[in-house]
Amino acid sequence: MSEDFYEVLGVSRDASEDEIKKAYRKKAAEYHPDVSDDPNAEEKFKQVEKAKEVLSDEEKRQAYDQMGHDRFEQAEKRGGFDGQGPGGAGGAGGFGGGGMGGMGGGGGFEDIFEQFFGGGRGGGRGGGQRRNQPRQGRNLRTAMEITLEEAFNGAEKEFTITRPEKCSECDGAGHPDDADVSTCRECDGTGQTTRVQQTPFGRVQQRSTCPRCGGEGETADKTCGTCGGDGIDEKQVTLTVEVPAGIRTGQTLRMDGEGAPGENRGPNGDLLIDIEIEDHDTFERDGDDLHYNHAISFPQAVFGDTVEIPTLDGTKKMDIPAGTQSGEQFRLRGEGMPRLRGRRSGHLFVTVQVVTPDSLNNDQREALEAFAEAGGEEVDVSEGFFEKIKNSF
Repeated sequence: MSEDFYEVLGVSRDASEDEIKKAYRKKAAEYHPDVSDDPNAEEKFKQVEKAKEVLSDEEKRQAYDQMGHDRFEQAEKRGGFDGQGPGGAGGAGGFGGGGMGGMGGGGGFEDIFEQFFGGGRGGGRGGGQRRNQPRQGRNLRTAMEITLEEAFNGAEKEFTITRPEKCSECDGAGHPDDADVSTCRECDGTGQTTRVQQTPFGRVQQRSTCPRCGGEGETADKTCGTCGGDGIDEKQVTLTVEVPAGIRTGQTLRMDGEGAPGENRGPNGDLLIDIEIEDHDTFERDGDDLHYNHAISFPQAVFGDTVEIPTLDGTKKMDIPAGTQSGEQFRLRGEGMPRLRGRRSGHLFVTVQVVTPDSLNNDQREALEAFAEAGGEEVDVSEGFFEKIKNSF
């Protein structure tokens, strides 16, 4: 499960408060340890709770958007946003208590601005280097359609996607090997530019990625002809993923490290695969259960019979009791879908439908007329005779 709070809830970064609450309720119901079969349900439930807590708080969400996930988590560990815990009141990391985290406490005020703007006041080259530390690439998302049989048995699926990858021509450098590389003149090699901002606390330096070198701190007199200097190229790749038995529509598989390449030699992001299961000609799925309609003849309904029922695991025998009514439902235990990462399976519910023949030979007609007369029925085959007999049972 992704650590990014927006991805944890499955919402966009501009999601409204109502959308966040709705997504939280859905995810919380999915991963609640009391109902979920997921072995990591408790951990995922805690992530969902934390994501909702942060994104539902306007101040925390603004800080999270500005700082990013990792730095936000680090800030909370150093004291959070309520002045409590390590670095809290009077400490070096909190936002509350002790006058903005203790301005006299050895760097607390600068820590706040480092968290928001990527460096302390006048951080120089060191601040830029911290800004350019390795960062994980973004996650990518695709969709995959599978059959009900593949969801029942599990499958190894091969698929093709187009994704950004480190340029093979320049190895991600953005320029050929013979290019003349020099320190960026705009940022002096720090990878960042500094903007001075006047605040109630004085002059504050706000740092941002250098637009000239893109944060690399260097420029080259030539650019790679393949990637245009980006160091990234779109490529088509073929991958194979293991689809677990019991998966449902709307669930997501994760392939670690198969997302976009990281920055500054950081790790790749992940690839998220949203599963969609095709409609089936024979069975209808309801959670872990399957439903199937089976036609039987009028004599089978009257006298009973043993019939063969198709399942996703071969045919199974089922007894039809004498006097079965059209529309009656029977259950074949354990013949439904396997539970995801569970030992048990759902059930197959069979609804029988008594079929009325639309034509009769002479022997059939005479036998049924005799049957109706014996029961005191007025015989008029042309006026729904079979329907009368069916309704009398």
